[in-house]
Amino acid sequence: MPANSKASPGKLRPLRVLLVEDSQSDALLLVHTLKRGNFGPAWERVDTREAMQSNLEKRVWDLILADHSMPGFSAPEALELVKRRNLDIPFIIVSGHIDEDTATAAMRAGAHDYVMKDRLARLVPAVERELREADVRADLHRGDDSVAGR
Repeated sequence: MPANSKASPGKLRPLRVLLVEDSQSDALLLVHTLKRGNFGPAWERVDTREAMQSNLEKRVWDLILADHSMPGFSAPEALELVKRRNLDIPFIIVSGHIDEDTATAAMRAGAHDYVMKDRLARLVPAVERELREADVRADLHRGDDSVAGR
């Protein structure tokens, strides 16, 4: 089912989510929030560069949710890994505390949005919007490929 389609009541929309998060309890809270938003997340949690690289290589992801700051790894580093692979995956920073300048810098670097952990009511609408926009970008890319005869 396309990410932007509306599931019938009681039917969860499948979603492959890579969680860049050092806290298992925070990861479970994010998964619970997605489930309440009518998503059926298949997810993996990573908290190191190596684990993220491995997961980007072995699977296709619909969404990346990243804690901004963790011991030894961070959302900006995770975003750089995604950009190096030239992947167009919605990347949303979910943080307990991030100041406006840091959030703005992350958006300029390519993050699609940020959500504060104490305002998770914003998470599902942000995910839905970013999945729709990723679908539009993919459609445009497919159109460019067909025009170019690829």
